[in-house]
Amino acid sequence: MPTGVAIRDVREQLFDAAERVLVRDGPNALTSRAVTTEAGCAKGVLHRHFADFDAFLAELVEDRIARLDGQAAALRDRAGTGTVADNLTDALSELFGSVAVALVGLLVSRDGLRARLRRSRPTGIPLLAEATAMVASYLTAERELGRVAADADIDGLAPTLVGAGHLLFADRKSAPPGTEAVRKSVTAVLAGVVRKPRP
Repeated sequence: MPTGVAIRDVREQLFDAAERVLVRDGPNALTSRAVTTEAGCAKGVLHRHFADFDAFLAELVEDRIARLDGQAAALRDRAGTGTVADNLTDALSELFGSVAVALVGLLVSRDGLRARLRRSRPTGIPLLAEATAMVASYLTAERELGRVAADADIDGLAPTLVGAGHLLFADRKSAPPGTEAVRKSVTAVLAGVVRKPRP
């Protein structure tokens, strides 16, 4: 990049570049040089904005977790509409059809990154923990509407649904699962707890 040319929204540009490298080449290929090359800027740009590469990666994960807030609100707003299985199928497909699977792989492979994120997120795997909370909040809303059994174990169902969704999408080499495969998994997990809507 020529000297003196300002990069607009440099943080987002670097985050987007990191995601592209991560999805295309996997966690092992994600280096500061790979990110800046993908972003089309000098390597020093990343280090001017972040203390080190793990700080950059931690902020990338935090930024992507913050985006889940909108997805969580949209899912809660769907409570009482459509079917519980369809709503969860759509939510899990959106979640794992993005870069979430690649980010989880990154978190598993980088001890320094996990340690840094533990300071603010001491339990669970970041991103998956928030996804589980999103699903639990939705199931709670559906239970209050009578569309999920009153005695449903939401604390068990939510992580099971997120785990099943993650496993369906985890194979980076194959095409992502279709909607029917995701719905089949969701339906199996919810067997016996979904109720017909109240008249």
